[in-house]
Amino acid sequence: MMMQHTLERLNSLRLHGMATALEQQLTSTHANDLSFEERISFIVDSEFTSRESKKITRLLQGAKLKENAMLEDVIYKNRSGLDKQYVASLSLCDWIKNHHNLIITGATGNGKTWLACAFAQQACRNLLSASYNWTPTLLKELEVAHLDGSFRKLLNQLTKLDLVIIDDFGIKPISASAAHDLLEIIDARVNKKSLIITSQYPVENWHSLIGDDTIADALLDRVAHNSHRIKLTGESLRKRKRPLEI
Repeated sequence: MMMQHTLERLNSLRLHGMATALEQQLTSTHANDLSFEERISFIVDSEFTSRESKKITRLLQGAKLKENAMLEDVIYKNRSGLDKQYVASLSLCDWIKNHHNLIITGATGNGKTWLACAFAQQACRNLLSASYNWTPTLLKELEVAHLDGSFRKLLNQLTKLDLVIIDDFGIKPISASAAHDLLEIIDARVNKKSLIITSQYPVENWHSLIGDDTIADALLDRVAHNSHRIKLTGESLRKRKRPLEI
C-alpha cells in the first residue's frame, strides 16, 4: 500500500519517468542486487531521460520539418560534394551553439532540403529549437503579417529559434519589399542565432536574385558572415529514386 501511494504521488507530480522506473524495480528480481544509491540513481536517470525524450518530441513537432531525415542515414558518394568528416563535425551542433550559418547549394534534386532537415533534426536531438520554412511560403506569410499587423510577432517568433531553415532561396524572383523582410529576419539573428539556407544558385549569384542592390549587399554580408558551406553535386536523387543517397 505504501509503495502504491508513492507511485500515485510520483504520477501526480508528473514524475512519470521515476514512477515507471520504480515499478520496473518492484517487478525485477535483479533490483534487489543493487545498492540503495544505485536504485535511486536509476530512478532519477529514468526521469531525466523521459523528460529529455519528451522535449525532443516537442521540438521536432514544432520544427515541422519537410523531411524525416537523419544524418546517420546519409549514404556517401565520392562525387556528391559531401565530406563525411565535415558532416560529422557539423553534427555536433557547435556551429549552432556558436551562432554560425550553413549554406547548402546544388542543382534541383541533389538533396538540399533533405540534408537541411537532417541537420535540423540533429539540432532538435541536441535540445535546440528549429523551424523549416520554404522561401515562397515564408515570404507570403511575412506579406500577410504586414497586412494584419502581426509582422513583429512573427519576427520575434523566428528570432527566438536556435535554427531557422530558409529552403529554396531564389526559386522565385524576390521583390525589394520581400528582400527587406528577409534582411530583417537575418539581421535579427546575426551573431545570435543560426540559419540554414538552401539554394539552387551559388552564393556569388545571389545578388542578381534580389531586387534591390543595397538590400542585396546587406543581406549577403550578413549571410556569408560565419557561414559553413556545402555544395552538392552529381545526378538528381529523384532520378536515382534513392532519397537517402546524398
